[in-house]
Amino acid sequence: MKKLRPLPRQIVSDGTVLKKTVLAFVLFAVFVVAIWTIFSRIKRQPTEAGALKPLRKGLDFNETVFSSVFNKAKLVEEYPVSKAVKKVRVNGMVGLTESIEEESWRLIIVRAPGDTFQLTLDDIKQLPKKDLVFDFKCIEGWDQVTHWGGVPFKTFMHHYQLDQQSKMKYIGLQTPDKRYYVGIDMPSALHPQTLLCYEMNGKPLPSDQGFPLRLIIPVKYGIKHLKRIGTLSFSNEKPRDYWAERGYDYYAGH
Repeated sequence: MKKLRPLPRQIVSDGTVLKKTVLAFVLFAVFVVAIWTIFSRIKRQPTEAGALKPLRKGLDFNETVFSSVFNKAKLVEEYPVSKAVKKVRVNGMVGLTESIEEESWRLIIVRAPGDTFQLTLDDIKQLPKKDLVFDFKCIEGWDQVTHWGGVPFKTFMHHYQLDQQSKMKYIGLQTPDKRYYVGIDMPSALHPQTLLCYEMNGKPLPSDQGFPLRLIIPVKYGIKHLKRIGTLSFSNEKPRDYWAERGYDYYAGH
């Protein structure tokens, strides 16, 4: 067998090594300066709806894309009740600091400015109930399989003859003390799994989970699941949204 000859060794001079090292450091420095310059320019941009303007434009673009492909017939995965956690995580108490009694609580529905009506919890419980066990997702990154019960929002809208309002673009919800508020696109609100919820794990909602009535909207992250609904309204303009005003995504779908 013919013996292979070893390849000749290439000798790199110290000067060549130095030049390549210097070039690498220069390129790295240019990269760092470029990133710092871009970041500084972004930070100097004016804010728009609670976020720096470039960020808000990016979030608005994402909203346009996600809302255009939203399919109200596509359901999130449901689980058997046995999969639901017994201890549901509490995340956020804005709007829940004051005590409230079921007897004095009312859901105020604003059909139009100056045109309102009120419902008790018993009124809502008269409507057909739906139980839902799904994977509740938080924008912070955690999730839990949880069990909820209440009235499908779509059923509620039809029962109270809010068909004209359902043609509008948004619903707005806020707590009785007006400290927490969300705006939600109407197609997501009318999704068949969206609930006006009054039960958790087969029992009345605890106070820290939104007693006596909260929103459960599985196609959205937790920031949209408003606890303790006080007022419900309709609009063709985006209603105020607590976390969007603080720089978060308004659409908040997943």
